[in-house]
Amino acid sequence: MTKWVYSFGDGAADGSASMKNLLGGKGANLAEMASLGLPVPPGLTITTEVCTYYYANGREYPAELNDQVEAAIAAIEKSVGAVFGDADNPLLVSVRSGARVSMPGMMDTVLNLGLNDETVEGLAANSENPRFAWDSYRRFIQMYSDVVLGVDHYHFEELIEIHKEEKGVDLDTDLDADDWKTLAHAFKAKTEEELGEPFPQDAREQLWGAITAVFGSWHIERAKVYRKLNNIPEEWGTAVNVQAMVFGNMGDTSATGVAFTRDPSTGENEYYGEYLINAQGEDVVAGIRTPQYLTKRARIAAENTAPSMEESMPEVFKQLADVFDKLEKHYRDMQDIEFTVQHGKLWMLQTRSGKRTAKAALKIAVEMAADGLIDEKTAVLRVEPAALDQLLHPTLDPDAPRDIYTRGLPASPGAASGFVVFDSDEAEIMAKDGKSVILCRVETSPEDIHGMHAAKGILTARGGMTSHAAVVARGMGRPCVSGAGQLRIDGKEGVMTCMGREVKEGDIITIDGSTGEVMVGEVKTLQPELSGDFAKLMGWADKYRTLKVRTNADTPNDTATAREFGAEGIGLCRTEHMFFEGERIIAVRQMILAEDLAGRKAALAKLLPMQRSDFEEIFKIMHGLPVTIRLLDPPLHEFMPREEDEFADVASAIGIDVAALKRRASDLHEFNPMLGHRGCRLGITYPEIYEMQARAIFEAAIAVVEETGDTVVPEIMIPLVATEKELAMLRERVDATAKAVFKEKGKKVDYLVGTMIELPRAALRAADIAKAADFFSFGTNDLTQTTIGISRDDAGRFLDEYVKKDIFAQDPFVSIDQEGVGELVKIGAERGRSTKADLKLGICGEHGGDPASVEFCHNVGLDYVSCSPFRVPIARLAAAQAALKGE
Repeated sequence: MTKWVYSFGDGAADGSASMKNLLGGKGANLAEMASLGLPVPPGLTITTEVCTYYYANGREYPAELNDQVEAAIAAIEKSVGAVFGDADNPLLVSVRSGARVSMPGMMDTVLNLGLNDETVEGLAANSENPRFAWDSYRRFIQMYSDVVLGVDHYHFEELIEIHKEEKGVDLDTDLDADDWKTLAHAFKAKTEEELGEPFPQDAREQLWGAITAVFGSWHIERAKVYRKLNNIPEEWGTAVNVQAMVFGNMGDTSATGVAFTRDPSTGENEYYGEYLINAQGEDVVAGIRTPQYLTKRARIAAENTAPSMEESMPEVFKQLADVFDKLEKHYRDMQDIEFTVQHGKLWMLQTRSGKRTAKAALKIAVEMAADGLIDEKTAVLRVEPAALDQLLHPTLDPDAPRDIYTRGLPASPGAASGFVVFDSDEAEIMAKDGKSVILCRVETSPEDIHGMHAAKGILTARGGMTSHAAVVARGMGRPCVSGAGQLRIDGKEGVMTCMGREVKEGDIITIDGSTGEVMVGEVKTLQPELSGDFAKLMGWADKYRTLKVRTNADTPNDTATAREFGAEGIGLCRTEHMFFEGERIIAVRQMILAEDLAGRKAALAKLLPMQRSDFEEIFKIMHGLPVTIRLLDPPLHEFMPREEDEFADVASAIGIDVAALKRRASDLHEFNPMLGHRGCRLGITYPEIYEMQARAIFEAAIAVVEETGDTVVPEIMIPLVATEKELAMLRERVDATAKAVFKEKGKKVDYLVGTMIELPRAALRAADIAKAADFFSFGTNDLTQTTIGISRDDAGRFLDEYVKKDIFAQDPFVSIDQEGVGELVKIGAERGRSTKADLKLGICGEHGGDPASVEFCHNVGLDYVSCSPFRVPIARLAAAQAALKGE
């Protein structure tokens, strides 16, 4: 018989931390903590396989599941000495989700389950605390109605606010037992009014309603969005954890909190977290109440007068600190912990590897390696390559003037400026229009996930350092300022106010997630420094990777930036990008408009010294590292004027009649230029263009060798080749030009001639094409377009829908389509090397900076990837991780 349910508690467990795929992250770690002897309330985990079964079988459960759940519930009853559904001595449970990897706030939870009109009286009598009992009951009705029955939570918040107003109090904590009893009955009435049927009183009906709701939440919109953003497969499913309740809302000796064993923002080796006295866990993470600091040091640093947990509950804090040390040493990683204190007794509700900023990840990995907790290889594997993006962009200039508007908590580091937006849908719309926005909310909820992803930064009026906004922002690498308590946000009116000063929707603000400052207007920024922990980890990465990392760079400035980021050469220098400035575009247009070969050569002669000068600068910056230069690729019409008012100016500059200019522009028009007269087809038709470019390359190489003594070996790339004959004919021209230049200069340089594989035919006929090639560079941008038959420029209109509907797992222009485009890359690599075993192979599409695509390139056996300068460190780390995973 299949085992669908695993129990834990009382110092033992059926499962362990190694069973995350089956038990989910939460269930596996609860089992592990129980086995370690930590104080874990007993419970059960329904496996992820049940989730898969449930969706595969028309939302039906396995036949044995009910009996296995009942047996596990009986074990919980025996452990805690209470009975589920019993009127006199009720057992209450929580029902929570638990995917393999953390998805904070994305799926549903139900607390205090098992309460009804009878059991609430038993809870009140046993606890001798009627206020606690009725507070727990109203919480359960509110949460169950929202999560399971579909009654919006605002109905209940509205009833609470009306009741407080009638009583003349401001805080929930000002309400007594009778108030919560009155509200509990009002909540039930509201649910019945909305649904047309009474709130369920049977505990087992409640339990299965909650279990089904948690499984159902795997497919709610916010969970699907989060999975897409974090590449979490849908087929993984979620587990469900049912656990005996412990209560942090039983008075001043009870509390609840969230903590990290190290600072998740900076990586400092000091406890970091928050707690609330007389509260339940949802109060902390939802941001409804602003919590207090865990440690005295943090409280003093924040100039806060409310006592820290270290001061108000010193004995419990000492127990908690011991647990922190035990868990970090056991898991050998920073832990994110949820805990509850009931009448002075500590209970552990969860531990998991904590989400952290890139800066913190680097520091934690490097320090743990230095302390011997982990080795260098583990340290390299600990840092998400894509997260490095957080470190590679500007931060606020500390000396720049700042118009401080308000201050909040520094919830996620980094800085951003943008237009104020109060609505997540609007943030997404504006971001798609290319605008930078700051999402400003009273508090965020999981429904805001799409707006948070679209925004450059997030600002909230409520919530602490472990609120939803803070945790999600850190995971996304977005700067976030939370808990700006003086801020009053009115999204409906499109305005926020602080100390009488208004900021309206559409105004520009700047937030600094490292200090908590919010400023009116835009603030100057500084470039990042890539030293310290970053340099050390990247050094380790370079030690273990086998894949080289080059850059796509067309200008000396881009080349210098890429070298700073550790690029080992240029994998793509697009020469056409050198043609668009000042006198250059005039010469290009003169070449296009020339009526004969002599005219074209005269125009190209003007371009020759300009190209040569560019290549000299690039060769000097690269100091002998390889440089792959792609000869002219785009169709000639791209160099012609487009707007009516441009024609007269261009005609005058070139010295041609406007009508003649328009005729030539019309002649060059193409219905599908991506598949038109471009790439090597230009070289076949106008070989003098490629000859000029080859001459500029060889003359520049010789000049730099003579000036610097560096070894310069240029790699000349012929684009858009489909046949061996195209490459052979153009190679012959390049070789002839080289011979002529070497004779004129009395000096030679070594060089390579290769091609960009960006057409399916080229990949399929790679064995033939390799006869004329020294190297292949897979141009996966165009190879994706020509393989799938989708224009990258037009795909934005529908590609999001394709990803949402799982037609494509990811945008194929962001991460390589391994089954289609990737298969052609494999074929091209294998067939090319079947002709020339030492054929150099690389990739130069933007996929070269995508971690998943880098791993694919490593596995295929390419020699290098090439990507934009700011993605070079990401590719270096991803390449190292690919090599280590291969071990």
